Amino acid sequence: MHDLDRIDIALLREVAGNARVSHVELADRVGLSSTACSRRLATLEEEGFIAGYHAALGLHALGLGTTVIVRITLESQSEDALQAFEAAVAKCPSVVRCLLMSGSDDYLVTILARGIEDFEQIHKTQLSRLPKVARIHSSFAIRNVVERPFPPTALAESAKRSKR
Repeated sequence: MHDLDRIDIALLREVAGNARVSHVELADRVGLSSTACSRRLATLEEEGFIAGYHAALGLHALGLGTTVIVRITLESQSEDALQAFEAAVAKCPSVVRCLLMSGSDDYLVTILARGIEDFEQIHKTQLSRLPKVARIHSSFAIRNVVERPFPPTALAESAKRSKR
């Protein structure tokens, strides 16, 4: 894996802000030819700096205006319990994120729902059926205050390293 230079960092900033930007426009913005820009992007993808491209969907327009953060504690933290839970939660269609945590809760799960009634169904048909669960604690998000694909400091730190 190579160290990022100022051109790589500029490319990452541009595609993070608009993944649909054309290679011609992107090349113009960072001061490269379109061919060189395409090569650089391919390298950034191959080396894992760009993990993929996606569209940010309008969740409210899709009727998914309720975000629920669910803290889950398992009966045991044995490898079997963790594996069984993780395999089952990965199959839950309402789960958009599941993190294994340190501290008092074992997992932090993010659910997108249409409302409280929809979440009640999700709880009954998905969450309550997960294996090895001792406790489920749900909190409803009131509103989204900050949402970023990555911390702005991530590229700033890379830029500092590339100047050395």
